[in-house]
Amino acid sequence: MTALIIGGSGFLGNELIRQARAAGHTTAATYATRPGGTSQAEWYALDLRDAGRLDAVMAEVRPHLVVDASSGKADWATTAEGPVRIAMAAAKCGSRLVQVSSDAVFSGARVHYDETCLPDPITPYGAAKAAAETGVLVVHPEAVVARTSLIIGYGRSVHERLVHELAAGTHNGALFTDDIRCPVHVADLAAALLELASGDAAGIHHLAGSDALSRHELGTLIARRDDLDASRLPTGLRARSTHPGALDVRLDSRATQRNLRTTLRGARQFLDHTG
Repeated sequence: MTALIIGGSGFLGNELIRQARAAGHTTAATYATRPGGTSQAEWYALDLRDAGRLDAVMAEVRPHLVVDASSGKADWATTAEGPVRIAMAAAKCGSRLVQVSSDAVFSGARVHYDETCLPDPITPYGAAKAAAETGVLVVHPEAVVARTSLIIGYGRSVHERLVHELAAGTHNGALFTDDIRCPVHVADLAAALLELASGDAAGIHHLAGSDALSRHELGTLIARRDDLDASRLPTGLRARSTHPGALDVRLDSRATQRNLRTTLRGARQFLDHTG
């Protein structure tokens, strides 16, 4: 079976490649600026704004499974329109598709969000992700849209690196005590995405960890795991900052978890071990 990882050069994409190969899949991956640092995939340059190039990659790879783990941030053409192009191409080729989405599609007004909750984004990035969700399922109804939260693991995530820099005093900033999410380990997330891609699931799914933590609480757990001085981590309130976005967004993944073999561990569990 052939798997195509869109955005394979990213943090999540790299783990998806590793696990897809370990599962015996022939694996191809795309990149926007430069290939990832692994030889476990056949690499293809891809700008998601270029529908012709996307069609060419799909025609050459002929994937059975496609996982879109790309990140175009708030760029509408990439983050909102790009996934719809992928969905159209996947539907045309008869490929299974899993589109990775984000808890940024929610405002935080109701705090707890399960798969039945409708998006109400308050940032351009969240709006682009919400538009992508709708477009993907319109053109490829058999696709999976998988919303996730902060992705952690192996010391290589953005948040883990930030904690080290803050503890060392090499970065100015703060870890917010009022910004709450449900962090997920990258290995759990990748395994769950590939499990969904290999099955017959469709529609909206939530793939987040079972623990709701503030960014400061998460940073403290990371510091303790890595033998850093957690008291050096500065705190702050997002509500009083210039950073836009929701405050408290807790993805409820229980409905999805009931149908998965993969366990989505909470951060308190995976950071107490090797996370």
